[in-house]
Amino acid sequence: MRDARITLDWADGTYTFRLAWGELEELQEQCDAGPYVIFDRLQTRQWRIQDISNVIRLGLIGGGMEPVKALKLVRRYVEARPPMENVIYASGILSAGLMGAPDEPPGEPKAPNPIETGSTTFPTESSDLAQSTD
Repeated sequence: MRDARITLDWADGTYTFRLAWGELEELQEQCDAGPYVIFDRLQTRQWRIQDISNVIRLGLIGGGMEPVKALKLVRRYVEARPPMENVIYASGILSAGLMGAPDEPPGEPKAPNPIETGSTTFPTESSDLAQSTD
């Protein structure tokens, strides 16, 4: 399953962002536009200030951060900085939310190799682990 999680070096560290259904709904409400309209605005330089800040804030929350901490980071590293510094991040976060993260292959996932990926998450279904290698 593609969960739209993306990890980026942003602001003062490395953060996980995720825009799942609930965050996309809130984004739509906050920006008074559908997620793809917002994505299009970010891509075509037609963005609004709240497009950038809301995508990043909601992405941090969806990635597991407490809302208050996400808001503080956005105030410090988005709202207090020139907007162009964060447009690329907002675009990447929203793209992952709409289409899946770039490193997630489409279709059924194969069992990850935690040594190669650095992941500590393993598939829960035994059928994911038992794939024939002809």
